[in-house]
This record gives sequence, structure tokens and C-alpha cells, in this order.
Amino acid sequence: MDWKAFLADIEVGTNHLANGIPATMKGFAQMGAAAKTDGALSEKTKEFIALGIAISTRCDSCIGFHVRSLVRLGATRDEMNEALAMASYMGGGPSIAYSAKAREAFDQFSAG
Repeated sequence: MDWKAFLADIEVGTNHLANGIPATMKGFAQMGAAAKTDGALSEKTKEFIALGIAISTRCDSCIGFHVRSLVRLGATRDEMNEALAMASYMGGGPSIAYSAKAREAFDQFSAG
């Protein structure tokens, strides 16, 4: 899968949706900004949590968005591997398959 192209397509669709439900999308964006603010947990830690949830719910677009954010936040391959190991442990076989997708996305977004 070409993760960059995939997310670009999702963003086009999301923008069209936002035109129809602007108040909802504005509220969602505000909630996201508040949730990701550094506090007792760093934004990077919160993105790893979100990635684990994305893997467990089998959401390709969420995996892409959170992996892209983790690359932006300087996540390392070792950090990614450990997070994916935990997600795989908690979710079994299906989470292993989606962890592999997340690792592929990480490799693509890290390549630039």
C-alpha cells in the first residue's frame, strides 16, 4: 500500500465531509488538539496509545494518520517495534497483521 497516497485520498474525502458537517468537524479538531497537548504524557506517548487503538480496531486510515504523526514527533524504529509488540500481544493474530501494516507505514513515512 502507498500510505502517502492513501492518506491523501482519505483527506480529500474528509474535507468533503467537513463541508457538510463543519460544526462536528470543528468540534472533533478541538477535541483532538486538547487530547494531544503535552501534559503528564507527551504527545508522542499519546500518539502511541492512539496507534494501539487504531491497530486493535483495524482502522487503516487511523494507523496511517497516527504513524505519520509519530514520524513527525521523532519516533524511532525501536520505539515503534516495542509499541507494535505490545499491540500484537494484546490483540493476537489480527493485531499482528495490522501491526505489520503500521510498520510498513512507518517505513514509508520515515523515508521522506
